[in-house]
Amino acid sequence: MSYFTDKPLAPQNGQLCIDDLYVFDGERGTVLMMNVNSSAVRSDTERGFHPGARYEFKIHHETDKIEGLTYRVAFGDPDQGGRQSVTLHALRNSDASTDSAAGILVVAGRTGEVVGGDGIRLWTGRIMDPFFIDLDQLATVNEALRDGARLDWEAWHPDEARNSCAGSTVECIVLEVIRNEPILRDGARVRIWCTTKVATEGGQWRPVTRAGQPMMWPIFWPTDADFTNPANARHPRDDVRNASSEIAAKVARFVAANRTAADPESYGRSVAELILPDMLSYRVGSPASFGFAVRNGRALRDNAPEVMFSLVLNKAITSGLTAETAEGTRSTSFPYVVPA
Repeated sequence: MSYFTDKPLAPQNGQLCIDDLYVFDGERGTVLMMNVNSSAVRSDTERGFHPGARYEFKIHHETDKIEGLTYRVAFGDPDQGGRQSVTLHALRNSDASTDSAAGILVVAGRTGEVVGGDGIRLWTGRIMDPFFIDLDQLATVNEALRDGARLDWEAWHPDEARNSCAGSTVECIVLEVIRNEPILRDGARVRIWCTTKVATEGGQWRPVTRAGQPMMWPIFWPTDADFTNPANARHPRDDVRNASSEIAAKVARFVAANRTAADPESYGRSVAELILPDMLSYRVGSPASFGFAVRNGRALRDNAPEVMFSLVLNKAITSGLTAETAEGTRSTSFPYVVPA
């Protein structure tokens, strides 16, 4: 989860804190899924989506630096039963990267309901979290990566792995776009990320968090508990210039200490080149897989921690968990998740 280890301000910011982004092929088209507000952070996290905030999916065509399509989701105040109104706007071309652009209203409805129109299906609500990870393993990797030290193989054992997300819930936005959308036509290669934004007193919109590939924040910026890291508000086009050296250096020190790369500096640079800019790449209409051999979108059953831990160490690491660990949190039909 992108901000799984955030604690101090999580109750205040949980509704705006992106936990995961998934992109995969669904029954009718491309599925974009954003999870926020995890109960695993603290049991008293305020439920629901932030009223008046913006939750945006950003879609780039192939190597374009600027998004060509944005889907903007917004919510109203909760009623006595906790349900909220929801609207979805589409913004294309130059409007896609412009906060002041209104976009075109595509659908409107309420949380907990499937709403559709113009080739779109949208569902929003509380679900059982499909993500699975052992936080003890994350802590072990974090400590060694932070210190540029050898990984303590005695501190965590895969045969004792437990899913720290078991029983937790998240707020979920599930958007399915049929294949007649030009930028999401079958075979098109796209890159996707998402962001949450709040209005400022000056009438502008301030990005709060963003997400692309899984596990970026837990691995590289695990202490960003108050969302002050500039990467939260940075556009992916600026990632290489601002984060490449930092990530390359961290990985180089880590693999050097663990003797898993003959040329640690070169390996560190190769990792930075692979994961930046921080967006999910996807060939529309193809099976999604965020794995060792293929990185093509991200499916709900993908073991992202195992892949990312192995990448930064340059050595295969098992998480001790499998997709079956969270089997009961997924569905084969829209919205592909299990309401809580």
